[in-house]
Amino acid sequence: MNHPHASQHDLFGGGHVPAPTIHRLFLALLPDEHVRAALAQTAASLRARPGAGAGWVDPLRYHVTVHFLGDHASPRPDLVAATERVAGLVRGAAFDWTLDRVRSFHGRRPPRVLCGSVSPEPLQALWVHWREALLRTVPGLRLENRFVPHVTLAYGRELLPETEVEPVHWRVSGIALIQSVVGQHDYRTLASWPLQD
Repeated sequence: MNHPHASQHDLFGGGHVPAPTIHRLFLALLPDEHVRAALAQTAASLRARPGAGAGWVDPLRYHVTVHFLGDHASPRPDLVAATERVAGLVRGAAFDWTLDRVRSFHGRRPPRVLCGSVSPEPLQALWVHWREALLRTVPGLRLENRFVPHVTLAYGRELLPETEVEPVHWRVSGIALIQSVVGQHDYRTLASWPLQD
């Protein structure tokens, strides 16, 4: 089976046509170095368990997606500008979040995620306020109807039962607009905004 982003022959059989570049935009919570190290330690403890074979996420890519803003053929400066306008309208409070559960989501390669047994009210409010403001500001934008905050640690081959892990305590103090190019390793932070203490 061909890779979905691999180059391919053109219609007349001559040479290869480069695969289209896909620019992905999303709003995310990004851990600081201390939290990132704690998340990596949780991943390492899971990796050491028998039968833990999986594709493990690079710790530099750890994040919590608050809103996925779509895949685009170009960087979409108009959408970036609209998101920056929304940031001027939305206020959010900094909050503490404890991540203490590992579970799997359904999928072709089930994601193994770290989440909290309790989702803080300020986190849910942040999701709601950004969602409402984005939908008012950006015509035609499609956003998810529900929010299960989590950090993806790995992609596996089977669903795992939910288990408790050593808690990771995270003081969430900002939200960022991230761009990635599908198939490339790095994320690019386009803008970030603090949450108020």
